[in-house]
Amino acid sequence: MTDYRITHRTRYRYAEPVTFCQNIIHLTPRPMDRQPDPVSTLTVTPEPAVLTRQVDYFGNPMAYFALQEPHRELVVDAVHRIRVLPRPTPQTSPPWEVVRDRLVSDLSADWLFARQFAFESRYVRGAKDYREYALPSFAPGRPILDAALDLTRRIHAEFIYDPRATTIATPIKDVFRTRRGVCQDFAHLQLAAVRSLGLAARYVSGYLSTTPPPGKPRLVGADASHAWVSVFCGEAGWVDLDPTNNQIIGDRHIVLAWGRDYDDVSPVKGVILGGGPHTVEVSVDAEAVGAG
Repeated sequence: MTDYRITHRTRYRYAEPVTFCQNIIHLTPRPMDRQPDPVSTLTVTPEPAVLTRQVDYFGNPMAYFALQEPHRELVVDAVHRIRVLPRPTPQTSPPWEVVRDRLVSDLSADWLFARQFAFESRYVRGAKDYREYALPSFAPGRPILDAALDLTRRIHAEFIYDPRATTIATPIKDVFRTRRGVCQDFAHLQLAAVRSLGLAARYVSGYLSTTPPPGKPRLVGADASHAWVSVFCGEAGWVDLDPTNNQIIGDRHIVLAWGRDYDDVSPVKGVILGGGPHTVEVSVDAEAVGAG
């Protein structure tokens, strides 16, 4: 297990005054078995007229705030203390076709909940177009976890991490054509491929603590928001896979929230009046402060 102190700052600067804004934010780690009792503080500057904490449809912590005074700068600071525990990886899983068929026929609560993650969503459209790409990993009768791991490996090997290649608005088809993108692109692509086969997978947002090269100092703010996928493996449960790094997640991955895609769990989302052109700066620092 590893203890972390995480700071996440988002700063907006506007060319003209913003007279009013409303925002929903997902910047609080999700409490779960492998993340027991995280402690978080959230500060918004200028001080909002309204700030409420809620839980969204998927069970993620979220907050809503509204600013009703003119401002040219908005800063959202989130600070967390959290312990992350390792999660054993299932040693076996059923054939992927068994999971696919049961997602349609099983009306029990766990399977019905998983089924909602088998459909297209805002950023995961045209999933059927990626069936041919997925099938080499999903051979007949192959255990679903083995198949999902192979797909994760292929995306890592065949796509280049390039932060200049895409924006959040870049469709999957362009990422697939250029073979370039960032973690959210690779997560959306893997979601499309898995869902094209009638399987369920969800988008996970969070942080990945990085380790500096040997002999180099740790750089504050060098970490970043991260994204990966969680594949429903039937009786083996949900297994989180990171296609950007070709790995099953461990205690260096900290979960903020999960949903159907980025749109459900974006860190800051809202509407403003005024502002004109603006810039946004995001800095994240995930510091390990103890391990056991």
